[in-house]
Amino acid sequence: MQKPVGIIGGGNMGEALTAGITQSGLLNPGEILFFEPRSDRKEFLQKKFGVSPTESNQGLVSLASTLILAVKPQSVPEVLLEIAPWITPHHLLISICAGVSTDYIQSFFPNPIRMIRAMPNTPALIQKGATALAPSPAAKPEDLSAAEAIFQALGITVVVKESQMDAVTGLSGSGPAYIFAVIEALAAGGVKEGLGQDVALALTTQTVLGSAYLIQATTQHPATLRDQVCTPGGTTMAGLYALEEGGFRLALMNAVIAATQRSKELGEALQKPSSSYPFHQQKRALQYPAVTPGVKRRKGRIKKNPRNIKVTRKLR
Repeated sequence: MQKPVGIIGGGNMGEALTAGITQSGLLNPGEILFFEPRSDRKEFLQKKFGVSPTESNQGLVSLASTLILAVKPQSVPEVLLEIAPWITPHHLLISICAGVSTDYIQSFFPNPIRMIRAMPNTPALIQKGATALAPSPAAKPEDLSAAEAIFQALGITVVVKESQMDAVTGLSGSGPAYIFAVIEALAAGGVKEGLGQDVALALTTQTVLGSAYLIQATTQHPATLRDQVCTPGGTTMAGLYALEEGGFRLALMNAVIAATQRSKELGEALQKPSSSYPFHQQKRALQYPAVTPGVKRRKGRIKKNPRNIKVTRKLR
């Protein structure tokens, strides 16, 4: 892995990456750079982890060959337009942006770039995350190895086809929220039946944690382990019957399906004409302006209608 590593974005996942990488010992704080426009977040990350901020994304790209794109999907076009002129064949770009395909990112660059698309989740904050990785066609084997090293420091990794990444987003990317909702509901049931809130939450949390560990330790199917808890006509069967009546399993499956669909929608929204021009297309549009309402082109010149003047902002 080429050092230092540069993280574009200091939000929750940027913090999770920084925490996991430093706490695991994969890199020391001096080998991590980041750019975050919000001054409060910048100071927080710098103070908490000892990592170094840069003054701009351009500065980050000039200093780090391994870059992790950790911004909201709607911020991706703006960030890519900013860094595109400075990306070279020596850079590896790892994107953790939900719903953003490598094809879309590639559209901002005139030449193929090395990319890995990754989808981690928030338990990466405590090195218990699950991350799926999908390399782009231009990625090298060592690029995938570098990404695996980074995200294995945060938990487990799997390699999937990029066509499966929306499903990964709907399952493990959004999954912690589903589990938190399950824990909250189970604990509320305990409180309803007379347990103290702290006791109910502690019992529920450990039950979920222990059950997950049991699956990992035994490698048995969850249905098999479930049946081992059940006694014919017993309390667990009564509880499971109530879950079936309430549509519990179907609700969870529909949650994954809905989140997967939303991930696809986010990606499709970026492809619409209203989105920012990709870098090489924008450059071409500036060189060869299109005819728009209120603008007449004659003999190689553009004649503006003073009643409908269109102002085009220049690229920086």
